[in-house]
Formats: sequence, structure tokens, C-alpha cells
Amino acid sequence: MTFTALVLELQSEDVECLSEALLEAGALSVTCEDAQAGTAAEAPFFDEPGEAASWPRVKLTALCRVQHDPEQLFLRACDAAGVAVPDHKLLSIPDEDWVAKSREQFGPIRVSTRLWIVPTWHVPPQPDAINLVLDPGLAFGSGSHPSTRLCLQWLERSVAVGDTVLDYGCGSGILAIAALKLGARRAVGVDIDPDAVAAARTNARRNSVEGEFLESRAPLTLTADVVVANILANPLKLLAPMLASRCRNGGRIALSGLLSDQASEVEKCYAPWIAFAPAAESEGWVCLSGVRL
Repeated sequence: MTFTALVLELQSEDVECLSEALLEAGALSVTCEDAQAGTAAEAPFFDEPGEAASWPRVKLTALCRVQHDPEQLFLRACDAAGVAVPDHKLLSIPDEDWVAKSREQFGPIRVSTRLWIVPTWHVPPQPDAINLVLDPGLAFGSGSHPSTRLCLQWLERSVAVGDTVLDYGCGSGILAIAALKLGARRAVGVDIDPDAVAAARTNARRNSVEGEFLESRAPLTLTADVVVANILANPLKLLAPMLASRCRNGGRIALSGLLSDQASEVEKCYAPWIAFAPAAESEGWVCLSGVRL
């Protein structure tokens, strides 16, 4: 099957309505990026909500089936969105094995001397290591991001046999799964996204561990030996009293998903409860860790 990519630039305020109209009209997918990417005017992207709206101009790409007449599809979408038809181009996308092509981008990731992340389609490079079998998917946490690797390295140093672990903002469940493979007796993952919770449960079964995964609206009564939260700076600040209360006195806590210039503000929010060690940093991302007072 041959596909066509519809490519255009538009003002950020028109992105949401046109994207929805394109999908309603039959586009298979719509992706957005900073139209100034690769130039001195590029705006950094940190996966914060509403990020696309902060770009002055947005490059939008819609993938369409050729049979659906992409030009007419585009005209219908512009009319439905109330957007004047902008300059655009149509690019032919040849038929390929997209599953195989995407898999080529993801190989095993060595986290430490004994901890690896291995996609299901790969043979573990080090069979006697602690191998986390995980495929890239809908939920955040494939191990490719520096903050995830920082948390995994911290867990390797911090989890003792028999510990209870809370992974708040668990995404794919990678941190809870790693904690169980490192010897934790119990690991509970919590996420606001039901799809992430479902993905985490699937990944736990794939790794032959019995993690518990809950949506954030569910009651949480666990007081853990180890608490880890790899989310973003603003949620971490808002959650400080709750996360501190879920860590027992003398327990260990790690907070990540932070850029280096965000760390001090987050640390201040936890200072009444946590004695922090020096932060770990990788590629501009930081992991704060300490002991519950």
C-alpha cells in the first residue's frame, strides 16, 4: 500500500483544530514539530503539556492513504476547521515493512554492568545479566531517556532484598519491574494514564514478576522502603507532601524527570522531609535522591 504525506506550516493557534479535522477527514496520523527546528530560533522541547502551542510556527505532517485523495481530504479538513488553505506539498511514501523499520531504531540498552533493557525481538547480549524485557510503546519509559536510566542506576544501588517499592508515575512499569528483579518483595506502580497502567501490567507479565499497578485515583495506603518518581518538575513539586508521606522514616527516595535548572526548586519543596545526597546528572537531566527524615 502506498501512502502520501501532506506537509505544511501554519500558526500554532490553528494546529489543534486542523489536526482534529484532518483525522476526522481520514488521515491516518498527524505529527507536529517546531517549524524552526535545526535553526538558532528552535524552541527546546521537554514534553510538557501544550508545548506545540508555544512554537510560533508549526510544521504539520499528515499521513494519508493515496486512495482517499489527500488533496481533497486536506481541502475538506481546512473547510471544517475554518482555516484558510495554506501552502502545502504532497510527498509519496513508498510501501515498506514499517514494523521492521521501526524496530531497527531500538536495540538493547546497557544501563549498568549488570542491568540491561532488551526489546522482545532481541536476544539478550548478556544472558546472565538482569534483563528488563521491554518494547517501546504508548507508555513513557523505554529506557532510552536519561532520566529513566538515572533512576534505574539509583534503584540498583538502593534496593535491598525484601524492600517494598513505590513507583509513582510508573509509565511502562520499568522501574517497578527493575526493583522486583533487583530483589524487592513488593512493588506498586501508580499512573494517571489507564493505558500506561495496562502497559505496565503487560510488561510485568512479560518479565515474570508480580508488580501491582494502579490508576492514581485509586486509594494508596502503601508506606514504602523505597519511593521513586520519574515525572516532571511541576507535578513533583505539587506531590511533595504526598510522596514524602508514602516513604517510611529512614527510607530512600529518588525524584527525576528534572532538568538541571529545575532541581533546586524541587529540592526545596521536599526539604522538610528529605535529607538529600548530591544529585546525579546525565545529558542535562537530574536525579535527586535522599533519605526520609
